[in-house]
Amino acid sequence: MRKLGDTNVCNKTVALRVDLNVPVKDGKVLDDSRIIAIIPTLEYLKKQKSKTVLISHFGRPEPGIIDEKFSLLPVAKRLEKIFNTKVPLFQSLNEVNFDSDISLIENIRFLPGEVNNDPDLSGQLSNLADVFVFDAFGTSHRSHASTFGAIKSSQVSCAGLLLEEEADALSKAMHSEETPTLSIVGGSKVSSKLEVIKSLLHVSNEVLTGGGITNTFLKASGNNIGTSLCEDSMIEHAKELLATSKILLPEEVVVSKSIESIESRVCGIDGVEDDEMILDQILSPKASEKISNAEKIIWNGPVGVFEKEPFSKGTQELAESIASSNAYSLAGGGETLLAIKMFIDKSHISYCSTGGGAFLEFMEGKALPSLSALGFKF
Repeated sequence: MRKLGDTNVCNKTVALRVDLNVPVKDGKVLDDSRIIAIIPTLEYLKKQKSKTVLISHFGRPEPGIIDEKFSLLPVAKRLEKIFNTKVPLFQSLNEVNFDSDISLIENIRFLPGEVNNDPDLSGQLSNLADVFVFDAFGTSHRSHASTFGAIKSSQVSCAGLLLEEEADALSKAMHSEETPTLSIVGGSKVSSKLEVIKSLLHVSNEVLTGGGITNTFLKASGNNIGTSLCEDSMIEHAKELLATSKILLPEEVVVSKSIESIESRVCGIDGVEDDEMILDQILSPKASEKISNAEKIIWNGPVGVFEKEPFSKGTQELAESIASSNAYSLAGGGETLLAIKMFIDKSHISYCSTGGGAFLEFMEGKALPSLSALGFKF
């Protein structure tokens, strides 16, 4: 993969595609983790005396329509505070100049050619600066003008430091020989994680499931799951995966009559009543031992409705167990990162990926368009 450290950016102008799609409320950034993540790349470029214009999307506006609620203005203001410098926000590509060390182009998805990878827009983006640097792992699974077309059409393009770090961490998780390896896959639907689970079964000794995914596996095992979320269409797929003897299911679960109820009880997986739903699962002694003995842990998804206090214990115990283990741990996905933020110190996880969909597709073994365009070998 073409890397920033191997590219001449000294005294150059740089167009830097980043992922600044952060939560914003009332004009203020609620979580600046993705902004903080690009600081190493920006500091490197500053030391090289380069001038940088940032490119990012924000939300999903209708192409061609300027909608104030999807403006990157709050992000520009947050950047100004972080770097203690004025960060101009250009309303169009025609306005772009490099008078400032750091500047920002308004939401790239306002432009009608972005999402469909229009070659004209790709060419405009590649011609903005001397070097096009891609550092937005979270969007690397999209073949858009700013995430694929501009990389391909630029005379000089390379990966930023964050992208390089992401690719190294995910490659290590998927291809290293460390064993035993435990993967944790939570979420509501087996269908959305089926290929991830299949892929992880090849590199893991066991896969511990959570959330609605577990419910489907429990039903496939012959257990009563009451009114729990379940995908009946995936039962046969679940049975095939169970036949590998690598799926690690809970022994006890937390049930309630309603997700809104404050009343709940713990029962064995064979003790769920017809009018109850599974909303959390207890970390079994066997699962705790697997985490403790693991050399490598890959974690995507909570094991329960952790945002609600009665059903947060399972995900909290899981997070704490992973944090206290000596394993190399890789975590990814928005809900996973939120759980880490809620329950443990992020520094106790070896690497937290900034990608959601991109993280999952990498885990599935898919080639990500942006990384392919930069020469990454999957």
